[in-house]
Amino acid sequence: MARNIYVTRRISQRGLDILKNRYNVSMWDSDEPVPRDELLKKIVGCDGIYCLLSDKIDAKVIEAAGSNLKTISTMSVGYDHIDLSMCKQRNITVGYTPDVLTDATAELTVALLLAASRRIVEGVNEVKSGGWGTWKPYWLCGLGLSGSTVGIVGLGRIGLAVANRLKPFGVKRFLYNNRTPSQQANLVAAELVSFEQLLEESDFVVVSCALNSDTKEMFNSNAFKKMKSSAILINTSRGGVVQQDDLYKALKTGEIKAAGLDVTTPEPLPTDHQLLSLSNCVILPHIGSATDDTRETMTILAAENLVAGIEGTPMPHQVKI
Repeated sequence: MARNIYVTRRISQRGLDILKNRYNVSMWDSDEPVPRDELLKKIVGCDGIYCLLSDKIDAKVIEAAGSNLKTISTMSVGYDHIDLSMCKQRNITVGYTPDVLTDATAELTVALLLAASRRIVEGVNEVKSGGWGTWKPYWLCGLGLSGSTVGIVGLGRIGLAVANRLKPFGVKRFLYNNRTPSQQANLVAAELVSFEQLLEESDFVVVSCALNSDTKEMFNSNAFKKMKSSAILINTSRGGVVQQDDLYKALKTGEIKAAGLDVTTPEPLPTDHQLLSLSNCVILPHIGSATDDTRETMTILAAENLVAGIEGTPMPHQVKI
């Protein structure tokens, strides 16, 4: 009996071929998200769903798919867009794509940190607008990494990769805050501290933790009050970790110096959002894993996860529910 798969976005031919060689595949052939009503219609009777981070696979979607649904594979390291409790009830396996995007996301995190700290976007805009005049000793001065303290909230694979890339810049101290001590913290001589101490002592605060009930909006007005006025916040994890109205106030009033965000709530961020009016807030369109090689590897791994889930063999990367 042929198995039916629904793919919620256009993916590379290599990933698609892995699925088409085995199953009947229906795909939303666009770079834009599949409309909700189209998704609910197309997944009826499907054995597997291949989705992206921006697809909300909630109870309604899972119920619409019906009793045939056996596995869901997401082309992302995050899986908070999938209703895991419903999957557990229905004995549906869930696959994801960790590890492969670690290097790309760490590189982007460092780039974002440098863009925010050295005011790179402001500088580019000054060149384009004619604001570049005679040399001024304190014009567009920013914060350097040499001798600084970097605090990492979530010293997992990506957090550790960020620390390794920042070490050659001459960072003096690495602090980190995890629920449990990291077994690899010694590789970058990182010190486990409380969240409060990390905020109080860090010149740069890098957020690379998962989004859950404990971390949701953990960066709020109370957190910003504890940070140095010269501190810079960098978030490449999940937009929901930051309370954006509070961040706007902290940046506007000078409570903290600057911020760099690759993730926001919502995504995309409306063009009239108040954060976009600030020169000391650099916002990117969630491109942490956006290298050609990384995205291709993610595409293939998500397809391999889906095949394993359908066939009942061990997934290369399965979410523990």
